[in-house]
Amino acid sequence: MTLSAQAIFATAPLGAIVHFANGEPRPPAHHKRKLRAWEDRNGKGRLTRRSPGGERYPADFTLHLGNWGEAGAIVLSVSRSFQVTSESTFQIEQVPSAGQALIVTEFAGRIELQHVANDRASAEAWLTEHRYHNARIEIVEPTAAEPSLAPT
Repeated sequence: MTLSAQAIFATAPLGAIVHFANGEPRPPAHHKRKLRAWEDRNGKGRLTRRSPGGERYPADFTLHLGNWGEAGAIVLSVSRSFQVTSESTFQIEQVPSAGQALIVTEFAGRIELQHVANDRASAEAWLTEHRYHNARIEIVEPTAAEPSLAPT
């Protein structure tokens, strides 16, 4: 289902994998420059932050597109922000599963996702290695559409 930027801002959970597109057709592979430009405007990333906006600027959200580096060291982390007024279209590919642990930080009232772990123990191990100020772990709860694994 295709969604607007406003719908992603309002409904997509932190940690969701979101596709974004500008509606242009993909150019042929032999048009390398045009293809690179198209790939900059059409891709996917993990929803890591929402910003409520203010008087001078609209609300926005940020997708983490990836990290690049060598030998385990991140040299470049790429993210893209979209205002809720963006004309791009979006699709939610995946949302965090029940039981997964989201490691989030909060600064100036804005919550930002730092990492998605498979469970609380993995999240605590990750936090031991990657220290963040004001970090907390939030466990993803089952939704109404997802059956609970708890014994009844």
